[in-house]
Amino acid sequence: MVVLVAVKSIVLGAGTGTRMKSELAKVLHPVAGRPMLLWALDALNQADCEETVGVVGHQADDVRAVLPSGVGSALQAEQLGTGHAAMVGLTGLSVDAGDDI
Repeated sequence: MVVLVAVKSIVLGAGTGTRMKSELAKVLHPVAGRPMLLWALDALNQADCEETVGVVGHQADDVRAVLPSGVGSALQAEQLGTGHAAMVGLTGLSVDAGDDI
């Protein structure tokens, strides 16, 4: 028996990156010439994720501006930790009747 599972993903990108001692949002820091956020999104794209949502917060408009077409966003207005960010991300995913989340 073959079971097909829809893979959906949440990328947590709302943090300030305080320990990086920079004004730039953590996920926007360049790694090999590109915002680090794009490296994670590329990996998810190669994994054939059906849907991806980026959780944004700190510098939300700037982070949204680098999200590729087809990647949604969910706003974590107040940064209350990783668990809260994941919960916010889940609200941004579409849910079908048969989904288990």
